[in-house]
Amino acid sequence: MLLILRFIRKLIGWADFVALTALLFPLALLPWPGKHPVARLFNAWCRCFVRALDVDLRLHQKNLKPLPARYILIANHPAAFEDIGIPALFDAVSLAKAQVADWFIVGRISKAAGTLYVDRDDPASRDQAIEIMVNTVNSGQNICLYPEGGCKGRRLHHEFKSGAFEVSIRTGVPVLPLFLHYEAQDDFEWQPPYSLLDKIRHMLFTVNNRANYYVFDILDPKDFADKYAMKAAAYEKYVDWNEKYLE
Repeated sequence: MLLILRFIRKLIGWADFVALTALLFPLALLPWPGKHPVARLFNAWCRCFVRALDVDLRLHQKNLKPLPARYILIANHPAAFEDIGIPALFDAVSLAKAQVADWFIVGRISKAAGTLYVDRDDPASRDQAIEIMVNTVNSGQNICLYPEGGCKGRRLHHEFKSGAFEVSIRTGVPVLPLFLHYEAQDDFEWQPPYSLLDKIRHMLFTVNNRANYYVFDILDPKDFADKYAMKAAAYEKYVDWNEKYLE
């Protein structure tokens, strides 16, 4: 019975997702002055995508203080799912690898939604991305990025990049840490040689569809001497959460 109910939920989820995608994709192809209408519907599209994949996405509010209206969200990055999971829960513009813009349908919609892009292998592109993020934050938008610098596996990578913390120091906007835990890690983890379609199939047929997103209190840039001190403090927290939730 549970399998039948889950199958029905998937059918309903995919019907909603296909209908909304059919609306947004042609709209995404149109140039638009100012904020694109796709950006206003992107969070709803992500929530539809989550339901279509039948992922049991749960937000755990570990923060002791109220979350600020403005923030720079950071997260570990074990899977592709967080590219829709995070905007399904948070109003933030994501920084993604440049190749995402070339993905059929998904790339078009994410680009129209205002996604920021970086070529991780190009130092000039990384420097430019910092300036774009600073300008985006200064314009009043929240941003989301992955300080590991890409999908590095199910466990925490051995270092963080400095970009998020530089943007925080320069803008005065705090860093909001989010720790991601997929209970069926084999099915969600994105590692070669798998394609995006492979991972969608893995997530659709996983026996454990629970995704736990833990949000914690902010890191205030005023509390740190520089971006390196801030990065070190953030990484230390993630090491603790990695041990608590993944080990």
